[in-house]
Amino acid sequence: MVAVPAVSRGLEDVVALESRICFIDGVRGRLIYQGYDIRDLAAHSSFEEVAYLLWYGRLPTAPQLAELRGRLGALRALPPELVRQIDSMPVGSTPMDVLRTSVSALAMFEPSETGPGASSIGGAQRLTAVIPTILATFHRRRAGLPPLRERPDLSPAAYLLYALVDREPTELEARAMDVALILHADHELNASTFAARVTASTLSDLYSAVTSAIGTLKGPLHGGANERVMELLAAIGTPELAETVVKERLAKHERIMGFGHRVYKVEDPRATILREWSKKIGEAKGNLRYYELLRKVEEIVHREKGLYPNVDLYSGSVYSLLGISHDLFTPIFAASRVSGWTAHVLEEYQDLRLIRPTARYIGATDLAYLPLAQRTG
Repeated sequence: MVAVPAVSRGLEDVVALESRICFIDGVRGRLIYQGYDIRDLAAHSSFEEVAYLLWYGRLPTAPQLAELRGRLGALRALPPELVRQIDSMPVGSTPMDVLRTSVSALAMFEPSETGPGASSIGGAQRLTAVIPTILATFHRRRAGLPPLRERPDLSPAAYLLYALVDREPTELEARAMDVALILHADHELNASTFAARVTASTLSDLYSAVTSAIGTLKGPLHGGANERVMELLAAIGTPELAETVVKERLAKHERIMGFGHRVYKVEDPRATILREWSKKIGEAKGNLRYYELLRKVEEIVHREKGLYPNVDLYSGSVYSLLGISHDLFTPIFAASRVSGWTAHVLEEYQDLRLIRPTARYIGATDLAYLPLAQRTG
């Protein structure tokens, strides 16, 4: 008798490949990039260093980091044809739709960067540099802001803030964004990264793989949870109402976003770090309302459901305090995760194994074909 393979819905606990890029220890609450703990990277590193680490498997030397920073600054400008295309998009478009379409279109203007192989590191750097510019080009037009000025002197984090909120960020604000970008840079085989690797496994180009990832991230079961958290805070209003609102939603079996994770059995280490940054930025702005509300919600959900926070619980409060529109939260995720997506794509090119799982068929197998005239509906 032939054994029937077990079905793992959502591929849960299925080991699909080997990777050196990222490790999640869900039991101990650790996140590792290329051997380095996320806590150390968030405390001491920069997003540029982390991107280099993900791509090359080692931290950069001072000259290597300076070279990468210069290159990322120089690669931010968009082709004029793409700027015109973005300007022609409806103002009511979602930023994720604009980003997905623009990344796909960008490949047509840069054919030398689209093939698989070692040269794709140039495409990885180009995409990491240019996604903030794509977002800002669209957002500034819909917000009635003047066209974006080139600022190669700014770090990726400071440039992203400057481009989206139209002002020079403070050192603390830029550092908060830098940490957020570090924390979101990679997370093993999440849905969007897996989509990118599936596309890459066909030997499609880097831009197609990242377009697949962006389309996957757009789905509300993957991206957008921090927007839902901010909507919950708006519904609660004051800490005194948190108990009533949260318990009412739990009684209706509604999911409270920002809690629980398929991999982590304890608190997501990124949530631990962002909790402190929510407090720091709140104190600097003289506005601890979000932080205090979130602490209350956290207490209630853990007491009632035993769930721990994930990265989405506090990230939206940080972005909101920095003056960023809620519908830009998920695109900012993409601006960070593109470093991880491209690292995984480059790794996938080295494997050259088409990702092709199987499905258990549960339909009929012996139906008789009826001519069209004999079919009754």
